[in-house]
Amino acid sequence: MKRTLLLLCLVANLMSANAQKRQATELFNWMTGSFHSGVQAKTDTSYFDISLHMYPIWEADANAYWLYVEQAMTTALNRPYRQRVYKIYAEGGKLVSKVYEIKSANKFINGWKNKELLTHLTPDSLIDRQGCAIYLTQAGNLYKGSTPGKECLSSLRGASYATSEVEIFSDKLLSWDRGWSAADKQVWGAEKGGYIFIKQN
Repeated sequence: MKRTLLLLCLVANLMSANAQKRQATELFNWMTGSFHSGVQAKTDTSYFDISLHMYPIWEADANAYWLYVEQAMTTALNRPYRQRVYKIYAEGGKLVSKVYEIKSANKFINGWKNKELLTHLTPDSLIDRQGCAIYLTQAGNLYKGSTPGKECLSSLRGASYATSEVEIFSDKLLSWDRGWSAADKQVWGAEKGGYIFIKQN
């Protein structure tokens, strides 16, 4: 009986791990590509027309997926205001998108379309943004999640911490990044809701 229960537990754990791996793969595929918020910006001028590019790097890693991320005003693609690396993997029943800053990030501008630049990007170029990982779960036809509590520290524009909430679909993603003061007052970020980025390819 004990051996049967142990075998059933092992099978259940394996099935769960395989399911999480499939979800991580799907999430990675949905996040990969170029996205724009131009449609939203045209209908609501409180939002900017932003381009978001996320492209695979370090594809030999069998335990995680990696994305190089570049975000810029669509009118100023050569001057991105955010460059990151995301590590996507399954952990503890959830999917994790871990966030890293990049040392000397200017060297990799336009890496999303000039892959040669990214051959010089190495793991020791990364700075772990501790507390800023996004934890996601599948909810029907989308993946949704957020940063945990007040753990993602930020000093931008007088903020004490930042929060990120995302909803990721096969054809678009919603992203709401906000900065908060120590008194929990919003000091930067969209106020009405998240940015809607439509997938272009």
